[in-house]
Amino acid sequence: MSNSPDAFYSFVFNDIMGLEQNANNGVHVEDIKLALRGHVREGYKFNPGHHMMEDNPFYNPSPTLDDRVHVLVSVIPADSVSLISDEVWKKLREVREAASDMGIPQVAILTKVDKACAKAKKNCNNVYKSKFLKKQVDFLGQSLGHQENCIFLVKNYESEINTQDGTDALILCAMRQMITYGEDFLNDL
Repeated sequence: MSNSPDAFYSFVFNDIMGLEQNANNGVHVEDIKLALRGHVREGYKFNPGHHMMEDNPFYNPSPTLDDRVHVLVSVIPADSVSLISDEVWKKLREVREAASDMGIPQVAILTKVDKACAKAKKNCNNVYKSKFLKKQVDFLGQSLGHQENCIFLVKNYESEINTQDGTDALILCAMRQMITYGEDFLNDL
């Protein structure tokens, strides 16, 4: 990602544990909101038992632009979209609304499309032709409020030894859009 012809933005993935139905499992929504604002330093171990407090040594009281999240990416397995509880959907929407309030763009990735759809398993070039995956995209869009063009289908590498062009194309398409949204976010500041 270039911010001028001679310079580039850094690109960092921050991955955290997922949300769970039970309040004592998974990451706390408030911790995600702190991370979005840049208040969570690298190395913090999210604790399902309690959320981060300001006196924690990993709490960043003065986040810079580099500390903040530039794109929120929700990753959901395509084979379990319909199994997500109402409580988890509520938490996901709360995080998404917080990101919207901060002006952070958001995308969603439906992973494991090959496990959810036999057509995609045979040929991952068929993922955007699958009626089943289209229903999953529509359901996710309605549940989270994402537009269809902000939801990407991805096949995971699981046990493959060699890369595959079709799988790479899906991953790179999603990644390119994440970069574009992040660049737009930074350019709009």
